[in-house]
Amino acid sequence: FIVRRVLPFMNKRMVGPFIFWDHMGPASFSHEKQMKVRAHPHIGLATITYLFEGQIMHRDSLGNQQMIKPGEINWMTAGHGIAHSERVQPGVGEEIKVHGIQVWVALPKEHEEVEPSFFHHKEKDLPMIEVNGAQFRLIVGEAFGIKSPVKTYSEMFYLSSQMKECQGFSMPVKPHHEGAVYVAKGEIEVEGIRYAESSMICFNPGADIIFQATADSIVMVLGGEIFPEKRFIWWNFVSSSQERLEKAKLDWKEGRFPLVVDEEEYIPLPEK
Repeated sequence: FIVRRVLPFMNKRMVGPFIFWDHMGPASFSHEKQMKVRAHPHIGLATITYLFEGQIMHRDSLGNQQMIKPGEINWMTAGHGIAHSERVQPGVGEEIKVHGIQVWVALPKEHEEVEPSFFHHKEKDLPMIEVNGAQFRLIVGEAFGIKSPVKTYSEMFYLSSQMKECQGFSMPVKPHHEGAVYVAKGEIEVEGIRYAESSMICFNPGADIIFQATADSIVMVLGGEIFPEKRFIWWNFVSSSQERLEKAKLDWKEGRFPLVVDEEEYIPLPEK
């Protein structure tokens, strides 16, 4: 099914701590056509899964099994190493349509090797913020003086909204932070230029995030503090150290990552 990978991009590797951005679907699955993301490893990052529709079963090497549904959030901290799988497995005669965003957030250098963890938050736990008449759900971080209950390791903001045509958004950004807006559906206008679905518009560090919906739209506002160190990415691994990536490769290849609960299939280490 269609996945739009916006980050990392050749000319823009990160937006604040956000280092990886996948827009999934919309895609329909059935008993005969399932989504099977087999067990695979991560280090040095946290993953955030947020759905607009559908449901995905998460399993990991900490023993967690958690179905995620629209408006909820799965936050998984990989730290020094975790493995997980994601599946959509409809029953006979059942169809499940999936549409959502999955992102990676790089961990600060001092927290890259923390203990792995997983937290699930229900829709009712995530604050709603009204901005110029539009309702924004605060997924993680802090915005407009309000904090999400999701534990993070760096300063960030991540919001979602289903905006109506002509509704606008304006948010101040700290000098050492940067932000962006992603159009998951619809169209927005920034500084007189219109941007369609699948566009990410990045603002200069410290610049206010200002835009207007020019059609009924689903938008995601993201950003946070800029890390001083470069981040390296190889496959599913993120680190400030190239040597640490090499160790992670060898650990997965030689079976030193813990096993995912109730999951027999896994993705082998890529050859390149």
